[in-house]
Amino acid sequence: MKIRIKFSKQGPVRFIGHLDVMRYFQKAVRRAGIDIRYSEGFSPHQIMSFAAPLSVGLVSNGEYMDIETHSAMPPGQMADALNACGAEGIRVLSCRVLKDSAKNAMSQVAAADYTFWFKEGRGPESAKERTDFYEEFCAFCARPVIEITKQAKKGEKTVDIKPFIYTVSRIENGVFMRLSAGSAANVKPEQALAAFYASKGMEYPPFAFQIQREELYADAGNDGAHCFIPLEEYGTEGWEAS
Repeated sequence: MKIRIKFSKQGPVRFIGHLDVMRYFQKAVRRAGIDIRYSEGFSPHQIMSFAAPLSVGLVSNGEYMDIETHSAMPPGQMADALNACGAEGIRVLSCRVLKDSAKNAMSQVAAADYTFWFKEGRGPESAKERTDFYEEFCAFCARPVIEITKQAKKGEKTVDIKPFIYTVSRIENGVFMRLSAGSAANVKPEQALAAFYASKGMEYPPFAFQIQREELYADAGNDGAHCFIPLEEYGTEGWEAS
């Protein structure tokens, strides 16, 4: 049985890396008594995969991992069991049952939602100056071309990330962005922010912002038309999916 688990990562655990998160869930699954499947061979390991590793320092309300189990545990009970033996800062939000034919979360990722805001004590001091900054950034993202420099195998190359910035808008205390994600084209808020600062002849201050990933999506569209669906919606809350 394939299970998709959605979880959040908040607080001090934002400073632990992806491998540590993976080890955390390997231990949590065992402690929760989940009958997870193991790979075969000389070095068996839990069948577990993550949708998109989160950069160190970012927080999230929309992380995903897929596991496979031998036996059924009600999804709600599974979430409670994982949270009961979990650590502060990581909380399972839902467990959904996938069809046996479902693709894994990593291969489905096509877009991601982010929000960002100035950390306390960083950036402009007044609320008006912060508001002006956010609005100026949104206006910058409306430009027809937004170029960044990326390191490639054959050296640096210039890339236009504008086609991969789907939505940018002001929210109460910061900015919301929906960006392309996954193996085809992966754009991060930090890249857009760095480009904005470069356009002003300034250096991007990476530690001034708190970035939060809100959701991950698959793209069910075709012929160039996007139809983004949260990864959570590919599963159901009952065993009828399998």
